[in-house]
Amino acid sequence: MRAASVRRTAGTSLLVLGALVAVGVVWTAYKAVGAVTGGSWPGTTRPLPVPTDDATLPPFLSILTRFGAPQRTGDPHPLWQYLLDAAVFTFREAFVGFVAGVVIGLLLAMLMLRSRWLERGVLPWVVVSQTVPLIALAPVIMAWGNKIRLPFATWEPWMSVSVIATYLTFFPVAVNGLRGLTSPTPISMELMTSYAASSRATLLKLRLPSAVPYLIPALKLAATASVVGAIVGEISAGLRGGLGRLIIDYAQQYLTDPPRLYCAVLAAGLLGVVCVGLVDVLDRVLMRHRPREA
Repeated sequence: MRAASVRRTAGTSLLVLGALVAVGVVWTAYKAVGAVTGGSWPGTTRPLPVPTDDATLPPFLSILTRFGAPQRTGDPHPLWQYLLDAAVFTFREAFVGFVAGVVIGLLLAMLMLRSRWLERGVLPWVVVSQTVPLIALAPVIMAWGNKIRLPFATWEPWMSVSVIATYLTFFPVAVNGLRGLTSPTPISMELMTSYAASSRATLLKLRLPSAVPYLIPALKLAATASVVGAIVGEISAGLRGGLGRLIIDYAQQYLTDPPRLYCAVLAAGLLGVVCVGLVDVLDRVLMRHRPREA
């Protein structure tokens, strides 16, 4: 089992590396076409959708090597170190938002499980909550956070960012959780009834284990959504320390150092991949004694 897990991890790593190489090849080929045709489609005068000059589309190798260069002239520390520190800061906000979103989503799913009336009353509002643009909601949450006074702690700005991440996280967990909790077959439910199992025992012994295959994809979506929510929250709040602020700073200095912005965007994408990978580890732990077809 351990050898199979190692092979699976190695295979996934090779696929990710292969995808990166493929993107680099396409990127370089696109720039080469633009250089030969003067920025037009081959054989036509129609311009390419994205200009191929170095200011708009830096060479792919320049982006990769920029990770090892100093953040700015005279700085002794390489760019990757700043990005790593910022990624850890953003990960903390995203993780708190992820955990809170999972808890809220599961509680909503169990609430809607109680009766069809509750499902019909609550589920539409869960769906409606996701139609509000996050960019419009984030400043409201930040404004509320500035006025919150906790009895035993101080409300920090990063907590408001975690609330924004929670907002994006709970929805897939609630919807897929409800579907998973209602997935047990009538025969399985009748068996629990014949054992005189309580509602709580049925939930813990039957419904929650049956919901795991439905929850894992939702958790992967929630993991990536929590990173998006954290970065958007940092940008809305102007909060320093995370990837969101670095992206804003590098965007403002884009003309002087284009590859640096691309490095920050890649770091954000890699953070999302790491979060999904952690959920995948949880999937293997929960499903190790169950057939994959479950």
